[in-house]
Amino acid sequence: MANKAKSGNKTTKHTIEPTISDTTLSEESPAKSKALVEKTISDYNYFTEDDLNKILQNLDVLRGHVLPKPITAENAEPVEPNFPSVCLIGLGRCGSNIALDVATLVHNARVFYLNDFHDVEEKHKEKNRKALNWIQRSLKIQPDEDLQPVFLIEPLVMLGDLDKDIRGRIQFSAKNGGINFLNEYSKLKIMDLSEVHAGGAGNAPILGQYLAKVILNKETDKFSNEDWKFIHSYLIDSCGIKANQSRLYFYIFSAGGGTGSGMASEFGLAQQYSYMSKTFDIRTEQEMQAHNQSFVFEPIFTSGICILPNITHRTAEMSEALHINAGRLLCKYLSEEWNFSYSMDNDDSNSESIKKRIRPWNAMMLISNDIMRYAEETDEASINDNYSGQFIDVNAMEKHANQYISQQIFNILTAQAVTTDYDENYFRRAGIDIGETIRLDANDLFMSLAGPIAVAYAESVVKVRDASDSRLGILDRNKEELDIDDLFFRSIDLPHFNKDTTAIEGISLLPVESKRYRAALKKYKESGYDASHLRDLHFFKNCSSVVSIVSLPKDYKLSYMDLNKLKHHLNSLFPNTTLKRFALVIGASANLSLTTLVAKSPCLSDDFLTLIVSYIKRCFAKESYGFDDTLDKAIVEFIKAPEFDEAKLESMLEEFENPAKILDTNWFAIKPMYEKKYRELIHDESKFTSINDIRLSISSVKQAIYYLRKIYRHRIGKTNVISLYNNVSMSDEQPVEKKGKPKKS
Repeated sequence: MANKAKSGNKTTKHTIEPTISDTTLSEESPAKSKALVEKTISDYNYFTEDDLNKILQNLDVLRGHVLPKPITAENAEPVEPNFPSVCLIGLGRCGSNIALDVATLVHNARVFYLNDFHDVEEKHKEKNRKALNWIQRSLKIQPDEDLQPVFLIEPLVMLGDLDKDIRGRIQFSAKNGGINFLNEYSKLKIMDLSEVHAGGAGNAPILGQYLAKVILNKETDKFSNEDWKFIHSYLIDSCGIKANQSRLYFYIFSAGGGTGSGMASEFGLAQQYSYMSKTFDIRTEQEMQAHNQSFVFEPIFTSGICILPNITHRTAEMSEALHINAGRLLCKYLSEEWNFSYSMDNDDSNSESIKKRIRPWNAMMLISNDIMRYAEETDEASINDNYSGQFIDVNAMEKHANQYISQQIFNILTAQAVTTDYDENYFRRAGIDIGETIRLDANDLFMSLAGPIAVAYAESVVKVRDASDSRLGILDRNKEELDIDDLFFRSIDLPHFNKDTTAIEGISLLPVESKRYRAALKKYKESGYDASHLRDLHFFKNCSSVVSIVSLPKDYKLSYMDLNKLKHHLNSLFPNTTLKRFALVIGASANLSLTTLVAKSPCLSDDFLTLIVSYIKRCFAKESYGFDDTLDKAIVEFIKAPEFDEAKLESMLEEFENPAKILDTNWFAIKPMYEKKYRELIHDESKFTSINDIRLSISSVKQAIYYLRKIYRHRIGKTNVISLYNNVSMSDEQPVEKKGKPKKS
């Protein structure tokens, strides 16, 4: 953990909300950004198993470990079970705990539905009650009810940490799921990486990243832990091919730590590098027939689920190192996303060039741990009228963040059902093209979501009509049961508890500082949901795409008028989206829930910019710019200005980041220690990577600023009618003469 900085270099929260005018809409010059696509790392050097036979054998072994053998008749052909369509990868202490929580929720839901838990007293002894209460109430689970199971996916869960005793910690954490949870949940695998490093990353992401690079560059056969090669074949070597049916991968980690923040993006890059490599690996027809495996494979969708640290609090100062660590991750991701998404026309389209421009995930979901204190405040206030909100348990905030994330992942897991209860006329009456409706599969997410993502979530209890009662129509049945306006408002509100469902609702990342946002929300509600009070915030105004997921109970039909209202709210609040997608999921839960995924514009929020600036100031700024707000104002100006003054930025920053500014120790003494470990574990000198090579450079900062500039200028153009008649009416073509006046032309 880094020591506290000098008083002159103390990180403070800045309300960074750039304003835009029509004069700042000029496009970036491709020539200027061409130099930014050059990578400082010549080769990734990730180890990938090329032998298809080995990959298939490793997958078979892992399948045997995590999936039960299907019961077949004596003379029937054995059928190999498929891997789950979803995989959760929890990295670091925070990420592994959350992934374990999700696995516990899904497992407990299935167990309740199978009537395996009958002891009420044991349920009252469980510690993590709120998350379990949510899943029970959401699915209407009662111990004495005999319910048909809903469509639940049990994900494959991979947990990894640079900690020798990760298994012991996981076993202790798993007590909330039941004494035998680890034995019962076979789809959970622990990545024991202690033979590479067993002492953590020292709260320094660059060390976590370097150790992850050692792990991913070393040949899997040379690990003493035999399980690693099976996990590696599943996670890296086989993603997208026929033998591996998993298509959705969620990397869960804390941005403020060292292990999760450093390892997560490196693991994501290794997976993307392997996936992109396979797109250019054209196998012969003979090879394809020999293995009965297709490398013309399905798209995969990967998302980082990133927990951002607390920035400010009324009673406590957070460690500055957490802000710097998170800022490094965000800066690195924006740089990689710029190279991948916006620099395609500035470089060659050959395979080697494309493989050097990968980014770790298709999208990065942002959830602020800071705002979870509002949920704690509302919960405590409901219990104690004299509660002042001054003393909030940090552990409670972490539990709230874990529950909020678990809810979102759980909804995504259940959102795999095909929508068949609605016809084209229904959508037409709601004003929605049936082509805009989706189910949440990997291909749709791949095409709809990219870059930083924020989540808006709310749910309501609704009454489902008895199937035998045919007298009630859709409109009569729903008139007094659902307030779609209130549901939408609660989804974008500050986080709070829903007393009816015990869910945590609200937005995962505040668009602006909380007092300002609360005031804007108040005006929005009092005006009858007039979007003009909110849509000028960049979070809403510059959003490029939204995906809204409405999850409905079985036998409940949402009124097309309510769906039309929802579309109106989205259109009004997000005026510049180029893509709006709707998913209707039926029968996944007993409550009606609304999840809205907001793409790209979250990078313009106050918290996001504050974290990036804190990192740049601490690790890049030249001495004279590291202790005042000169650099803060300059970066805001770089984003807003019609032209990006790169020379001015270069005059303020060093060429490479200085990791010693985080570690508060002798960087030159630490560097050879870790490089010695690399050489001892990987003997191939051609694969050696110096820790200096993974430092972020000033080019990374430039690319991140170019990305922010791109999103800041996002606009949509109105479609004009094009006519061969040049929009000239017939009356204009045949002027009429009037007496005493010349003929009009």
